[in-house]
Amino acid sequence: MGRPPFELRTESDGTVVIRARGVVGVVDAVRLQQVLVHTVRKVRPFRLVLDLAAVSRLDPINAGTVAAACGMGDDNQVAVYIDNASRRIADQLAAAGVPPQRLRRTGAVT
Repeated sequence: MGRPPFELRTESDGTVVIRARGVVGVVDAVRLQQVLVHTVRKVRPFRLVLDLAAVSRLDPINAGTVAAACGMGDDNQVAVYIDNASRRIADQLAAAGVPPQRLRRTGAVT
């Protein structure tokens, strides 16, 4: 069995960073939802960053989950940001409803 698809760490300022990698597909949907919901509702950091630098593909179910997490974060006073998404994934997330101000440091990688 390989490495888990999501790594979590807490920065010194309390920011929780979730780093995803590879293809985040339908088999990862439940786990991504669990991680995001738990972090926003139970951990309640001031800021949650989903780092997609190492993600090559994000399926539509997970794009919707990320969009919902942004709204859930707003409801729970947790700022949710998506960092380092490729331009293709950033466009996909925007189409799923992620507000543009939540997408940071998007790249030209496809």
